[in-house]
Amino acid sequence: MSMRSRFSAFLELPDAPLARLLLINLAIGAAVTLLLVGGLLLLNPAGLRDLIFADRSPGVALALLLMSFFITFGSTAMGTAIMALGLPEEVDRPPHGRRRFAVQPLTRKDRP
Repeated sequence: MSMRSRFSAFLELPDAPLARLLLINLAIGAAVTLLLVGGLLLLNPAGLRDLIFADRSPGVALALLLMSFFITFGSTAMGTAIMALGLPEEVDRPPHGRRRFAVQPLTRKDRP
């Protein structure tokens, strides 16, 4: 059994490659969401943590904050993954030759 199939069996990821790509990137967006909301609560910018926990129902405010960030970062991660599908794979060879500026001669019409 290969490492990929063991990993897929452990997490029960779907066999469809596109669905797997989207789920993995959605999980990345969820992790970024948790890190960002945790960082916001930890740093307390502009008294945000105090404002949330001073409310009668801080769970609602936290849920709204988490879900809005989850939608934002989850969809951003999935969209980035979809758009990166068409990019060519990079080759691990250095560029040949020195870098030079592209020089174009000026004609009389181009000069002021």
